[in-house]
Amino acid sequence: MKSISQILVATAISLLLTQCSAPQVKNADVVVSVADQKLGIYKAGRLVTSYKISTSKFGIGDKPGSCCTPLGRHEVIAKIGHGLPPGAVLKSRQWNGEVLKPNAPGRDPIVSRILWLGGKEGGNRNAAGRYIYIHGTTEENRLGTRASYGCVRMAAKDVIHVFESVPVGATVLITKNGLPRSERITQPEPVAAPVEQTPLPKAVPVTIGPNGAVLAKDQKKEGEPIGPPSRKKRLELRVQG
Repeated sequence: MKSISQILVATAISLLLTQCSAPQVKNADVVVSVADQKLGIYKAGRLVTSYKISTSKFGIGDKPGSCCTPLGRHEVIAKIGHGLPPGAVLKSRQWNGEVLKPNAPGRDPIVSRILWLGGKEGGNRNAAGRYIYIHGTTEENRLGTRASYGCVRMAAKDVIHVFESVPVGATVLITKNGLPRSERITQPEPVAAPVEQTPLPKAVPVTIGPNGAVLAKDQKKEGEPIGPPSRKKRLELRVQG
């Protein structure tokens, strides 16, 4: 039979190992776990709610054209889809008028909401230009498995909850480890070393037209902004339903 001292020592070792393996969530508003296929929302470093998700079926990485999910710290640089019904189909970040039910046969569009992510580290610098989003999916029967083409997929209604809870500028940590329940350590997990960055295309100033379409200021016609929204202005795009 183990003595009390042996039990205490074993407990201390177990806690130490847990701390060493947990990712940093300090100052992170959202954590995406590739290992658990879950997304957690945090307040004051503590997990308040979590959702099933899907990250890339091609693995992790930031290389353009790889269809991988990038690791590390990101920020929400734009939110798209405000006021749209659950299942609203967003094509080229605009509502096309369709509304789909979960698991609609033969369909796999982006639905409900988009939270556009921009990388904050050398290892995820291409995230914004690769159009890495947290977004709704119709393929809800595949949530909990790696099924996306680089983005973080969520249920149509769940992504609305996240959209309403997470502001533009919020920090999103994508980790290959499990989803922590609270802040554990002070050192972030290693990310690929910074490399010389190629500037992304400068965003064109845009406005929203009366029908909810994005209007390019210098084109005088409906269109999409060139490149990701400006980080400096942290533009929150709104698509009216």
